[in-house]
Amino acid sequence: MNRWVSLVLVWMAVGVSALAGSPIGVWTTENKEANFEIYENGGKLFGRIIYLKEPNYDGKPKVDYNNPDPSKRRDPIIGLVFLKDFVPANGTPDRWEKGTIYDPHNGKAYSSFLQLKDENTITVRGFIGISLLGRSQVWTRVK
Repeated sequence: MNRWVSLVLVWMAVGVSALAGSPIGVWTTENKEANFEIYENGGKLFGRIIYLKEPNYDGKPKVDYNNPDPSKRRDPIIGLVFLKDFVPANGTPDRWEKGTIYDPHNGKAYSSFLQLKDENTITVRGFIGISLLGRSQVWTRVK
């Protein structure tokens, strides 16, 4: 019976640790221009834009005008899923990788990883090819 209790305690500790180091939640950019919701779906992390400081252009909601797919160029930016398919990194706690980040400003998608610095700060890096050829941003948790 002690063995089962030990297994349950280990499982509970792993679960609590995973929740404490989770990027799931709402984040804002360095310049506070947008908020994003990071969520889990099918064991992978995704992110969608939920707030823009300036949501309209010429009185109309901003759309994904630069999308390479013409059928998506009228899709609103608010609600746009721009982070896709992030999985936990093997052997590196608080890191998710093998995902993509889409930049609606230029219509391009980049390889990406997410790294929690602490429970309220995350570094997001987008790159082409290798991570040395890229750009990082630090986001802050809103809730």
